[in-house]
Amino acid sequence: MRKKAMLIGAVGCGKTTLIQAMHNQSLHYNKTQSLDFYDDIIDTPGEYVEHRPLYSNLMTTSVDAALIVLIQSATDKRVIFPPGFTTMFSMDVIGLITKTDEANADDIEYARRRILDAGVSDMMEVSAVTGDNLDQVRNYIESHVK
Repeated sequence: MRKKAMLIGAVGCGKTTLIQAMHNQSLHYNKTQSLDFYDDIIDTPGEYVEHRPLYSNLMTTSVDAALIVLIQSATDKRVIFPPGFTTMFSMDVIGLITKTDEANADDIEYARRRILDAGVSDMMEVSAVTGDNLDQVRNYIESHVK
């Protein structure tokens, strides 16, 4: 079975929109209600990270992942990932800052600090709407899920 990249982030952070953009689909909001499996990606519901009792779902699902992608929206000022969050995973973890087209430099820096606190050192900024850095993210994920 092919391993996948597993996207983890809060409700509305842009996980599903990012997947749509990466797969050249039209962008439309679609609330993820359960795990969605694609050829290369696992889309997780935001509730899995927003409610600590659901962390076990993330740990169990990560067995099918070669890469964990933590997503922090630049427009969300909440602390989504607790310090050291990444220590529950045994595979590579990358951070993505989404919605950069809607944010200023201070917003992006705040999101960067949240991802660093979670334990991620390798991160990228991306906008699914404008396509900024979308190819870079796509290539990074593809290189991990071969």
